[in-house]
Order: sequence, then C-alpha cells, then structure tokens
Amino acid sequence: MLDLRIQQHFIDSADLHYQVAETLAKPVDAAVQAVLASVTGGGKVLVGGMGSSSALAQYLVNLLVGGFERDRPGLAAVCLSSDALMATRWSDGQALAKQILALGQTGDVLVLISIDGSEAALVQAVQAAHEREMSVLALTGHQGGALGRQLRETDVHVCVPHERAARICEVQHLVLHCLCDGIDTQLLGEQEPL
Repeated sequence: MLDLRIQQHFIDSADLHYQVAETLAKPVDAAVQAVLASVTGGGKVLVGGMGSSSALAQYLVNLLVGGFERDRPGLAAVCLSSDALMATRWSDGQALAKQILALGQTGDVLVLISIDGSEAALVQAVQAAHEREMSVLALTGHQGGALGRQLRETDVHVCVPHERAARICEVQHLVLHCLCDGIDTQLLGEQEPL
C-alpha cells in the first residue's frame, strides 16, 4: 500500500514539472541573464532564504562558486546567513537586510528563495537590495506573497504556481539546475550530449 503512495509522489512531481516547463522557461531565462550581467560586469550574487529554503540558497552558491556540470572559473557568490545567531542579533527580522546593506553594491544581484514569499525578512531584504540599486531574483511558490509584490519591473520573479511545499521545492531545485546550466552555456558554449 505504501508503494502506491510513493509512486503517486513521483507521478505528481512529474506532472507538475511538465505543467510548468513552458511557463517558467522565460523567467528562468531572464534570471540567467540577470546573474550573467552581474558576474560578467564585476558584480556578485548574494543568495538567501529562510528555513528550509536556506538549504537551497547554500546549494545554489555551491553550484555558482564550484561549478555545475562543467569546469569553469568560480562565480562570485555569497550565501547570506539566516541562522539563529543572526536572528537573535537582529530580532526585528533585519538579519538578511543588514547583510545586504553591508555587502551589496550596485550591479550585484540578490537571489531570494521562498516557498510562499510570506517572510517579512525577505521583504526587508528586497527593500535593502533596492536601496543598494541591486536587481532581485525571487524564486517562490504559491502566488509569490508579499515578496512577489515587493519586486520591481526590472526584477525577475520565478513563481511555481502550486500550493504544496514539497512540490514547490522540487521544481525550485530543478530551476536552480536550469539557471546554472544556462549560465554555463552562455559562458562556455553548448555542451555535447553525454
């Protein structure tokens, strides 16, 4: 009986991936271009998320600095801390915003990852990035929440139109791979199929 439930998870995930492939292609392409413009122009990528999304933020930084599927020079990327130490230092939810104000510069890009975009700390992070004249790439689910509403026309929003957190995370994980593959393709050219 449990095996049927497990199979259904695979089916549901595959269905969602198929459904959003066309919808998310353009915003992911725009995200590739935003990150490329920053790093080729001497900027850096600041990446953040709250809770379980902070693990995806760390994963993205690892791929940008260490490479995705091909060898290339590391790209300037930093994962912003949302850990307990930072949270207790700035109990008003300003931990990410303070780091952006300290590290961010014009030409940098801020990547924020969230399941539903409801975290006040991420909204404050967007405000700090805009204050520093940085572009913002938001990777969210649901409808994008307050985070999505905070974005400017020049920012990029990759929103997974789903309500279930597990399915959103699965698509976000693939989006990060598409982002890194797109960056590598732009920097290094097409790769021969494996």
